[in-house]
Amino acid sequence: MSKGPHIILEDVHMTFGERKILQGVSIAFPPGQTSVVIGPSGCGKSTILRLVSGLLKPSTGRVLVDGVDITKFNTAEMKAYRQQLGFLFQAGALFDSMTVGQNVAFSLTEHLKLPKEEVARIVQEKLQVVDLPDMEALYPANLSGGMQKRVSLARAIARDPGTILYDEPTTGLDPITSTVIEELIVKLTTQTGATSIVVTHQHSTIYRGDQITMLYQGKVVGSGTPDEMRASEIPLIRNFLDGRVSDELRGD
Repeated sequence: MSKGPHIILEDVHMTFGERKILQGVSIAFPPGQTSVVIGPSGCGKSTILRLVSGLLKPSTGRVLVDGVDITKFNTAEMKAYRQQLGFLFQAGALFDSMTVGQNVAFSLTEHLKLPKEEVARIVQEKLQVVDLPDMEALYPANLSGGMQKRVSLARAIARDPGTILYDEPTTGLDPITSTVIEELIVKLTTQTGATSIVVTHQHSTIYRGDQITMLYQGKVVGSGTPDEMRASEIPLIRNFLDGRVSDELRGD
């Protein structure tokens, strides 16, 4: 199966009024791998996802997807690009008035003209992937928080995206359910070859990635494999990964 795209943020600055969110951030997200972005609250992690998805445009800098700068896209090009993305929102963002099947099928019915039988087949397939077979007729209110998150993940992969973005995917979940979601993220990257970017502050999720990048006050502090980051001698990285509250982390 073909791999997802190579995504690069190149000297990206992002400001809102007087507030500097990102300051010269450069990160490469390798194709077909799971990249994890970490850092204290307010450091710019979620902004990275919004830039990659085209929901935000950097104040300066480039966002390259397989060498193409998406910040230059017109409306039609951006629409086509976003159709290759899957996005798992922090809160899940399911439609309460829709069944599980209708939620998973949403992007298929909104953007593609597929026979009902094909839509039903895809919905069944994606629910099977997230270990929720035969749940199509239920409503989100009938499901636990972890099951809702898995339905959201099935919806995110309904169109076999080349890139999957995860915004705090295990927030609010108990340790066992968090492990289920983390294992699904790894499985999906392996099975689909998608380029996955996971924003998190949860330690159990951090080490699931192939690459970890830490941000602090809108700048990249360090990046590397899990083993490389564990062995880092940079105090900010060591304190964050060890769960120690340093003066710098307390003040962020």
